[in-house]
Amino acid sequence: MLYFEARPQTLFRCAGGVGPAASRPQTKKFLEGGFIAERNFRQSDRVRVNERIRAREIRVIDEDGGQLGVMQPFEAMKLARERGLDLVEISPTADPPVCKITDYGKYLYQLNKKAHEQRKSSRASQLKEVKFRPATAEHDYQVRKNQIIRFLGEGHKVRAMIFHRGREMAHQEVGRAKMNRLLVEIGDQGQIETMPRMEGNVLVALLAPKKGVPVAKPAGQTASSAQQSQ
Repeated sequence: MLYFEARPQTLFRCAGGVGPAASRPQTKKFLEGGFIAERNFRQSDRVRVNERIRAREIRVIDEDGGQLGVMQPFEAMKLARERGLDLVEISPTADPPVCKITDYGKYLYQLNKKAHEQRKSSRASQLKEVKFRPATAEHDYQVRKNQIIRFLGEGHKVRAMIFHRGREMAHQEVGRAKMNRLLVEIGDQGQIETMPRMEGNVLVALLAPKKGVPVAKPAGQTASSAQQSQ
């Protein structure tokens, strides 16, 4: 029978026998086809550096991006150590793999910073939904339209939706007229990414921020920045 390695000092049972978990690497393990395999999600363990580079030949670039040619890893490591730097594998899937002579700590910092910026960017842009009815009153229509304009100004995409119920499905031209009016009045605030179409009983159009228009900060962020400046 196979067991997971739970925590240090617990017994580890597998085909090879039983032994203390502390004698094995303290990384997470999972069952895969009857064997226990290691999985480690730390960024530093996914990047090969110095002696961990396994390729027979590598293409080497220096810290300034200059091409040093194809050589064996031990030759590249010798060059890196002469400069007080590390040999870092930056493109393992290339043929041959590409390695860079650089400061390993600085490389990891830049890699993590780039990943953080990408996550921040993906969180900043979201898909918003604003719902109407064919018989939505004028005041409510204006409120929802202004919501769409605000979302577009903050850099979000907007899914404008007009729901039809019961007998309203027999008069879809009413909902379509309201949608066309909305798209005209949005004007320069956004662009139509997907033209209006019926999806079941819902008329849907996808709007996106207009290219070249600066993204406005949400009202909460603007207020907080104003208080900090005071």
